[in-house]
Amino acid sequence: MRYALLVYYDDNAKIGNEERRRRAAGLASVPARLRAGGAHVGGFDGGVRLQPATTATTVRCWDGGDVMVSRGPAATAREQLGGCFVVDCPDEDAAIEAATHIPAAWYGCVEVRQVMAESAQPDVIIPPGRARGRPPVLAAVSR
Repeated sequence: MRYALLVYYDDNAKIGNEERRRRAAGLASVPARLRAGGAHVGGFDGGVRLQPATTATTVRCWDGGDVMVSRGPAATAREQLGGCFVVDCPDEDAAIEAATHIPAAWYGCVEVRQVMAESAQPDVIIPPGRARGRPPVLAAVSR
């Protein structure tokens, strides 16, 4: 089964150079440690790290066609989504064990979620072109 290991931490925390190096070394070794533990690391060469939450743009749309775009993260919490890993594990217990190898579990948290089976995921289509001054509308198509 595939699981997303969502990494949350306070990207505004003040840390020293030694701690920064320790975290970077720990992060660099995550794929090898996951593979050694029996997890197959999938997607984006094992993971993806995001820019700080302050660089996020949040988009909200309503049925009437109104679109609201705001600068900043969707949630205003101390800990923000900082990246993720996708792993293949036999069960949730193995995915939880895999999460313990991610350094953010030491100073933030790692959320474990099962990934939907591909047959349950809709195809997302972005129609060509767009209305003047408006972003394109996303359409979800069931398989």
